[in-house]
Amino acid sequence: MPFPAAFIDELVARNPIDEVVGQYVQLKRSGSNYFGLCPFHGEKTASFSVAPNKQMYYCFGCHKGGGVINFIMEIEGLSYPDAVRFLAKRANLEVPEDERYESQYRAQERLWKLCKDAAKFYHNLLKSDAGMAARAYLVKRGLDWQTVVKFGMGFAPEDYHALIPAMERKGYSREELIAANLAAVSPKNPQNVYDRFRNRVMFPQIDLRGNIIGFAGRALDKDAKAKYINPTETLIFSKRKFLYAMNLAKKSKRPYIILCEGPMDAIACHQFGFDCAVASQGTALTEEQVNLISKYTDQVIMTYDNDAAGQNATQRAIQMFGRAGVKVKILQLHDAKDADEFLHKFGADPFEVLLQGSENQADYRLMSLEKQFDLSLDEQRVEFTAKAAELISGFASAVEREIYADRAAKAAGISRDAMLLEVEKAFKKRIFREKRQRERQDLAPVAAKLPTDRKLRSEYANTRSAAAEEAVIGMALLEPSLLDQRGDLTGAAFSVAFLGRAFDSLVHLHQEGLRVSLASLQEFSQEESNRLSEIARRYDRVSEERAFTDCVAVILEENGKKGSANSAADLLALSQAMKKNKGYGGT
Repeated sequence: MPFPAAFIDELVARNPIDEVVGQYVQLKRSGSNYFGLCPFHGEKTASFSVAPNKQMYYCFGCHKGGGVINFIMEIEGLSYPDAVRFLAKRANLEVPEDERYESQYRAQERLWKLCKDAAKFYHNLLKSDAGMAARAYLVKRGLDWQTVVKFGMGFAPEDYHALIPAMERKGYSREELIAANLAAVSPKNPQNVYDRFRNRVMFPQIDLRGNIIGFAGRALDKDAKAKYINPTETLIFSKRKFLYAMNLAKKSKRPYIILCEGPMDAIACHQFGFDCAVASQGTALTEEQVNLISKYTDQVIMTYDNDAAGQNATQRAIQMFGRAGVKVKILQLHDAKDADEFLHKFGADPFEVLLQGSENQADYRLMSLEKQFDLSLDEQRVEFTAKAAELISGFASAVEREIYADRAAKAAGISRDAMLLEVEKAFKKRIFREKRQRERQDLAPVAAKLPTDRKLRSEYANTRSAAAEEAVIGMALLEPSLLDQRGDLTGAAFSVAFLGRAFDSLVHLHQEGLRVSLASLQEFSQEESNRLSEIARRYDRVSEERAFTDCVAVILEENGKKGSANSAADLLALSQAMKKNKGYGGT
C-alpha cells in the first residue's frame, strides 16, 4: 500500500518545492517560475526550472522532472519511502506506518547498522595482535595510520567463523549477514554458513550520507584465488551508483574531481593532500557515476592506467562526460603505472605539477589515435589523416579545429593546408548529417513527441490514444475540476499503462478533495515522472471543457477498437485540432 494520500498532501504542502530545491540549486525568479543550473547534468546556461504553482521541476536539457519527492529521490539518491521520510523530518511530520515501506526501510536500516558494526569488528581486529600482518601490508603500501582510520580500514582473520558469531551476539541473524554479503552459504551444505571475507584487508564502502553499505577485501595471501573481493549488489549497495571516496571528495574545495581506477589510487591521493579523488573500482564507468560526479563539478581529471583497457575506458568516459557537460583532462603518468605508485615514488609536488599540466581530452584523443598507426607507411598516413580529420571536425570552435589540424598535419607529415582541407570536408559532412537528422525529426512529429526512454516508448503503440491521454493528464493537472467531466473514463481504457495509473490517481485525489499535483503521485519510476513533468510543462493555460471531453472521447473510442493500429496521420490530425483550440497548452 502507498502512503495515505492525505499524508502526502500535507507533506507536499509543508515542503514548497522552490524552498527545497533552493537548498541545492541557486535559483533566480523569472515571472512565476524559478530558473537555475541543473544539478543533474553539467551546464553553463540555466535550463532547470521550478514551477511553484504546479509544485514541479523540469530540466529542458536532460528532461528530468517531477515533484518535490522525486527531486529528493534524485538529488539524495534515496528510495521513494526514504525520500518521504527525509521530507517528513524536514517538515517535522510523523510518518504513518506502512507495512510494506516500513519493512523495507527497516531492513535497510538493519543492514546499515550491521555493516557499521562489522566495520568496527574488522577495525578492532586490525589494531589487535591478530592484525599485525595486515598492518605490515598497509605500511608496505605506504599508508599512514591516520589514512587507515580516515577510510575505516580493517582486517578479516583467516577464520570461517569469526564475524558470524560476533554479529549474532549483537542480535543479527545469519540471513541478514548473507543479505549484506558478509556471509555465504556453502553450495554443498546449505546449513553451512561461513564468513565471506577471510585473511583480507577490509575497505568499507561509504555512501554520500556516511552509511557503510558494503565491503571490499584485499587478500594477504599471495596464492589467494581472488586478489580482490569487491562488494556485490544488495538492498543497500549498487555498484552502478557508487564511487569510492565520494563521501570525502564532495567536500573538497578543489574545482575538479580526480577520477582513479582503483581505491588504492584514491586513498593515496587523499593521503598526499588531494582530497578530491574518487575511484570507479574498475574501468567500466557508468552513466549513473558520471551523473553523480556532474552534481559536484564540471571538470574531471582522469588517472586511469596506461594499459589498453585503461585507454579504451578513458576514450569511452570522455564521451560520457561530454554528454553530461563535464570537461575532461587526462593525467599522463610517467615512470609509474598508476597514481598510487607515482605519489609514493615522487611525492605530492610533482603530482600537482602534472595535474596543472594535464592534457585536455582533445590532446589525448589525437595522441591516442596517432599511436594506432605506423606513420612511416603511406597507406597508414592516409588512413590516419582521414580518421584525424573526422575527429577534429567534431571540435566545437574553428580555432580549436585549426590548432589540432596543424598538429595532425605535422604528425602525418603533410602540409597544414592539406590537413585543413580534409578537416573542412569532414566538418561539412558532419553538418550535413546533423541537418538531415534534424529534418527527419521535423518531418516526424509523432516520433518527436514520443518518450526518449525505450521502455516507455514501447507503450506508445497507439499514438492517437496516447496523445489524447497525455492531453487529459496535462489539462487535469492544470485544472482539476475538468475531471468532473470524465464520464465513464478510467485508467483501464488508457493504452499507455502508466498514464492510466496517473489518471486514476488524479481522480482519487480530486474525489478526496486533496491537492491534484505531480508531487502527490506515488509509485512512479523516475522515467515515468520525467515524462509526466514534460506533459505538465506543456499545459500552462486553462483548457476549455470541450477540449477535455473531446480527448476523453478519443480515448474511449480507441479503447473500443481493442488495440487497432493507428497511423501517424491520426496523431498529426489530433495535434492540429488541439492547436486550433486556444484552450490547449503550448509546446
